[in-house]
Amino acid sequence: MGRGNDTPISEFLLLGFSEEPVLQPLIFGLFLSMYLITVLGNLLIILAVSSDSHLHTPMYFFLSNLSLVDICFTSTTVPKMLMNILTQSKVITYKGCITQMHFFILFAMLDDILLTIMAYDRFVAICHPLHYMVIMNPRLCGLLVLVSWIMSALNSLLQGTMVLQLSFCTDLEIPHFFCELKQVVQLACSDTFLNNMVMYFLTVLLGAGPLAGIIYSYSKIVSCIHRMPSAQGKYKAFSTCASHLSAVSLFYGTVLGEYLSSAATHSSHSSATASVMYTVVTPMLNPFIYSLRNKDIKRALKRFFGMAGTKGTIIL
Repeated sequence: MGRGNDTPISEFLLLGFSEEPVLQPLIFGLFLSMYLITVLGNLLIILAVSSDSHLHTPMYFFLSNLSLVDICFTSTTVPKMLMNILTQSKVITYKGCITQMHFFILFAMLDDILLTIMAYDRFVAICHPLHYMVIMNPRLCGLLVLVSWIMSALNSLLQGTMVLQLSFCTDLEIPHFFCELKQVVQLACSDTFLNNMVMYFLTVLLGAGPLAGIIYSYSKIVSCIHRMPSAQGKYKAFSTCASHLSAVSLFYGTVLGEYLSSAATHSSHSSATASVMYTVVTPMLNPFIYSLRNKDIKRALKRFFGMAGTKGTIIL
């Protein structure tokens, strides 16, 4: 593939957070710890939901899908960064960069849509409790997840294909720890007007759209809770939404914080540091948010480890 002056581009350089050698072991240890916690925590949620028949409900079906997406989301960026630190290399191949960017957009969009679906699930559970299992039937739940995958895949495929049409010059340094779409487009020598227009349009459409759906669902939920006669009923209804509301606030709060930070400082390194919040920290905290106050998840995990311990004793 020719890129800028007919020179084939085979690789980019990921500058990461800091070039100070003394900080590299600290950064490596910190991100390795966060990555392992993310994978283990979300894997435990998936195991708990799949192993306990009491958790085979729409809410936990969507939660297990969110956990799977969070594992994939973090695995798209962090392992490559850890490998670069370990090998003292900043290189990522052109194909590797495009692939990483594609899957990052895919899983970020999936996270966003799944949070919206979960808000709708809570809306039906609180505002239409008698018809909950009829409305949120297995067919609809599977269809919602399938549509979210299709929409996310089409979005990432379109944006990735448009980047493939760009020509790149000699400046191939990406001031980030992964191949972020905006940073890659900024390195192009060719006209990026169409790329920027499509990128901002889809960001607004696929970012603001789900957020509007979440806000609408919670406005209806608040209205339903307000009409409940007993304080105990209000507390119980609100407690079922607390975990999801925390996850939504964390996701959108960190994304908004990243964009405001980059806009205020105009520093790519500041943007890279801020993006850690929604790319690494949020997926790591989600299992804690959904399990710490959730008796069903705790019970399922105790039962799962109890069964595993019993089987181990029998084998021994």
